[in-house]
Amino acid sequence: MPLVRIDVPDHLENGLESQIGDLVYDAMLESLKVPVDDKFQVLTRHAESQIVKPKSYQGIEYSDQLIIIQITLNEGRDTDVKKAFYAKVAHSLHSRLNIRKEDILISLVEVNKENWSFGNGEMQYGP
Repeated sequence: MPLVRIDVPDHLENGLESQIGDLVYDAMLESLKVPVDDKFQVLTRHAESQIVKPKSYQGIEYSDQLIIIQITLNEGRDTDVKKAFYAKVAHSLHSRLNIRKEDILISLVEVNKENWSFGNGEMQYGP
């Protein structure tokens, strides 16, 4: 059960965050093998001053269109799967929405399965 948070600058086209969410979900289905219908997303727009970033980091130059994607998901996927996922998201957002690959920051936060409750105050994945 991934929980996806997508943060975009407010000056980008309205509705872009929803399109990004759909493409991220498609990449999660393909690369991370998440279950169908496992789509929980929080899409947020921010004033430019609310997305704080350096001009560059790790040799990557950012523009004023930086998109931050943070995904909390169950631990256990290997490095090659994660690399494939990053590449799929960057390729999809660039080819379908014309977003610079340099402006796509992705963070995966891995947790144990018992750290989820999908409702009813129950631990659905727990022992």
